[in-house]
Amino acid sequence: MPGKIGQSRIARGLELALRSGAAPLVVGARLVARRSWVRHAELPRPLPSLAAISKVVLDEIFFASEFISAQYVSPRDAERLVEEIDEALELFEQRGWLDAPASYHLAPPPIEAMQRKDVSGSFLRYRHLSVASDYEPHVGEPGRERWLGYESNRTAHAWVYEHSGSARPWVVCIPGYRMGHPLVDVMGFRVRWLHNELGLNVAIPVMPLHGPRRVGRRGGDGFFSGEFIDTLHAQAQAVWDVRRLIHWLRAEGAPAVGVHGISLGGYTAALVASLEEGLDCVVAGVPAVDFLRLIRSHAPGYLLSSAQRAGLEFEKLERILRVISPLAIPPRVPRARCYVYAGLFDRLAPADHARDLWKHWGKPRAAWYHGSHVSFLWEPEVKRLLEEAFRSCGLVSDVS
Repeated sequence: MPGKIGQSRIARGLELALRSGAAPLVVGARLVARRSWVRHAELPRPLPSLAAISKVVLDEIFFASEFISAQYVSPRDAERLVEEIDEALELFEQRGWLDAPASYHLAPPPIEAMQRKDVSGSFLRYRHLSVASDYEPHVGEPGRERWLGYESNRTAHAWVYEHSGSARPWVVCIPGYRMGHPLVDVMGFRVRWLHNELGLNVAIPVMPLHGPRRVGRRGGDGFFSGEFIDTLHAQAQAVWDVRRLIHWLRAEGAPAVGVHGISLGGYTAALVASLEEGLDCVVAGVPAVDFLRLIRSHAPGYLLSSAQRAGLEFEKLERILRVISPLAIPPRVPRARCYVYAGLFDRLAPADHARDLWKHWGKPRAAWYHGSHVSFLWEPEVKRLLEEAFRSCGLVSDVS
């Protein structure tokens, strides 16, 4: 076990590695032009253009905002961080979760009493659902008590847009990192289009550590802070909460349920599709599917090497995160009901993430657009794919 000085170097190395995701913007547009045209095997060739560069800049602005404001693990917590990783690896091996990742996830109990509150404002009208999450890490898991101490995170929330009259199909829209506010979520998922034009009921669950569940200054703080055990619990709880919401919708009479996730929500949607039986449709939008790959792709190699020399073993992290990896468990949704879309110039979740999920799902219908992570909001290929998915899977009977 490295000494305390070495542990401080680990934490500092992690902090620098995470913050360095904004480096392309700091260094200058030259790197934007050079690094944005990466060709990924089995994907269409990116076509550079002024429009594409403009879209890349939007991703870089997000990187810059994270660089300036994000909070990361403190050096004084580094020794605990390394010990938790070692303890988790030993426990997961003993219980067989690494060989059978699906067995790590328990089926959530039914919701007995959902709290409902109608919200009517100048721009938004929706129903706010809330209920005790009831998620708990396994007894004996590292970080269990700390995780249960995040009081605001122990209540699950969802924004709901439901038609009156006869029962209609539902689409559960799983938000991405830093989302979790009604206005942001409505815009990000084109809820008015889904609800008013396609006639769907829409439910948007709030992810752990986001929105009213936040434990830091901003929604999402703590998810990518370098507290990898917290990240594991957050993702396990996200899947638990989404599955529990789906079960409740079915119990309430939903004739069909589809899932659509974007970014980090795409990761969650893919994991839900590996654990939940009977989904009518799953769409993974601009998905990230490998947390460690994100760090490796956004951090200079010398910083990662420095952290490893100080004692952090990324191989151990990769093994324990296997239990929440959507690539480690076969999907339970038929290939014909799976869909993927991703930007060929994506700088937040590079297109190779979506490609690997697409291959894991048996190469289903996909839309590879010439844009970035943020630009999915106005890409026509994305809207067309969503219409096709929801119609082909029976959620929408007549697309207008």
